[in-house]
Amino acid sequence: MPSSIWGRRRHGKTVKGASSIMDEMRCFCASGQLGHGIPRPAFERGISLKPDYIGADCGSTDIGPYYLGAGTCDGHPDIIRRDLEMVLLAGRRLDVPVILGSAGSAGGEPHLQLTLRVLYEIAQRHRLSFHLAVIHAEVDKSYVLNKLAANKARPCGRLHELTAGHIERATRIVGQMGMEPFIKALDAGADVIVAGRACDAAVFAAMPVWKGYDKGLAMHLGKIIECSSLSAEPGGRDAIMATLDRDGFVLESMNPIRRCTPHSVAAHSLYEQPDPFEVVEPGGRLDMTESRYVPIDERRTRVTGSRWEPNPVYTIKLEGVEKLGYRYFSLGALRCPVSTGQAKSILAKVEGIVGELLNGDFDPRDYRLKFRAYGVDGAMGDGETVRAQPLEIMVVTDVVARTPEIAQAVCSVARYNLLHYFYDGILATGGNLAVPFVPADVSGGEVYEFSLYHLIEVDDPCELFPMELIEIREGARRG
Repeated sequence: MPSSIWGRRRHGKTVKGASSIMDEMRCFCASGQLGHGIPRPAFERGISLKPDYIGADCGSTDIGPYYLGAGTCDGHPDIIRRDLEMVLLAGRRLDVPVILGSAGSAGGEPHLQLTLRVLYEIAQRHRLSFHLAVIHAEVDKSYVLNKLAANKARPCGRLHELTAGHIERATRIVGQMGMEPFIKALDAGADVIVAGRACDAAVFAAMPVWKGYDKGLAMHLGKIIECSSLSAEPGGRDAIMATLDRDGFVLESMNPIRRCTPHSVAAHSLYEQPDPFEVVEPGGRLDMTESRYVPIDERRTRVTGSRWEPNPVYTIKLEGVEKLGYRYFSLGALRCPVSTGQAKSILAKVEGIVGELLNGDFDPRDYRLKFRAYGVDGAMGDGETVRAQPLEIMVVTDVVARTPEIAQAVCSVARYNLLHYFYDGILATGGNLAVPFVPADVSGGEVYEFSLYHLIEVDDPCELFPMELIEIREGARRG
């Protein structure tokens, strides 16, 4: 459907394009990650204040590479439906845009389609009418190979150089869009935008920038509110409102027990960032060197001074995953003080025993066995600096193998040999592990790793992100 059919409209209000800046804009974040349960009281309070748009980030790389590779969602379908229904009905009731980014957790094509199926069900049930923009983010391998050949791809941070092998072995690749595809959808008259993988801040910055507000303030606002009330004291998952004007914005959590203080808001600049004064985003960087945080009252803080510095060449981050195999794991606790005092030595010896037992039956290249000792260094590994004998240790027997059958076999052998290993000073012979449940060996499904986390140069910020325009009329799709 051509955008000219919709034209420029302002969701039930006077027709205004990007050139008409409002005196202030209420920017509302419904959820830090849609699909995990939006707290209803704070959400309803925010809706009662009549925001100018409702935004929600739906995904992240924080959840790891699995969901991108498997094409599934981190959230449960019933909770995704609950949250999406809350947001969609509120948006239509107020006649304001609903903007969703990184649909379905990872923002690939299957994630986008799952989200759309739920959205269509809700629209049909409530006989809703709206203009829908769908922005795709999955990237064809041939496109990336061409960028690599043209020397227009580079690592994001301290990562490996990209090779054709990384691209060809990737299960799925997505691009992280900036605000421009969202602005394009708003310009086309979209009431609801469902986008694939997207920069979190861009979801919330697009509408203000489209309306003429300062890009630096809009991106800083977006960076803060995309996490809902995580920037408050105490932090939480409740909805948050940012009221933006020409010179700054005011933050307020919609839960009255949470306070957005200068300290909590400024501290949020370090969230997922190595530098509290600079955030690199698609197309440029957010400069917070001159940002100021001033209390309005006990619960609200005003932010000013943030600036946007565009890059001379627009780059987009690619995220891609490669399948490693299949996982089986088992849990068991060491409690005897004789064993907990030498746990790392015990685990290393059992690992060696398992390797000898399986030699000739399984190729060592087909599996990887790792014991994780939680209570010793399970979280930090070799980076752990605190050494003390724990009261008890939870041992995770973690096996990743070429096939699920190999993974299960190795996990079973490893668990059994740890259970009955005779370590130095052993007192009891009935078994070393307290196993919390059976079956003791549990399938962890497919295993993926990030193989692409690289930047590519583009001529057009929207070239990777094709858009569909769909009309929903009384719950039915038209066109």
